[in-house]
Amino acid sequence: MSKYATGKYAKAISDRSGMEFPYREMVREWNGAFVHNSEFEPKQPQLDPKSTGGDGVALLHVRPGRLEPAVLIPLRDNPFETFKAGSSIINIFAPGHGLTNGTTHRFRGSVTTSPGTGTPYNPNTGVSGNPVAGFSNILNFDGVLGSNVQRSAGYTITTDYSLTNFFHFTVATNTATIGQTRGGGNGCSVGPVSLESW
Repeated sequence: MSKYATGKYAKAISDRSGMEFPYREMVREWNGAFVHNSEFEPKQPQLDPKSTGGDGVALLHVRPGRLEPAVLIPLRDNPFETFKAGSSIINIFAPGHGLTNGTTHRFRGSVTTSPGTGTPYNPNTGVSGNPVAGFSNILNFDGVLGSNVQRSAGYTITTDYSLTNFFHFTVATNTATIGQTRGGGNGCSVGPVSLESW
């Protein structure tokens, strides 16, 4: 097998300067040029940029978005105000109510509890003697029956975009006797027609 000479006395011509140098002092650059070690130039780091992946967009542990259940909106004390005598329009002042024009909502009285069955709680069946939550009746006011205001079918809400803190509805059957009279009692609320259990 043949071998290469050491080049102890040999001379080489630099590819960069064209000058003659001892062969043993020559080196090869990254681009293949054969140059003297005094002329050696390392490869610029900018010629080999580090690869960077794209920005992370997707999350590792994700869940689909869920639709928040509708909740009750508490109203101030005696929240219902008749518009005028002989009118069935009821105005409600509720800052930040967030209700949408044309949607149907139900009015409820204050939250109450009634006694349970009297039996101790059974974790296997879920039956309990704990009190049962419910709603009291809305009080009558200005010729309007509270039972009509809290009807189970609810009412279509009308919002006025220039009056963001107010909305109104037209009560069924009744009309105001005097007008501009507030009533309904304390602890009333407005919310979805049917409440989901939690």
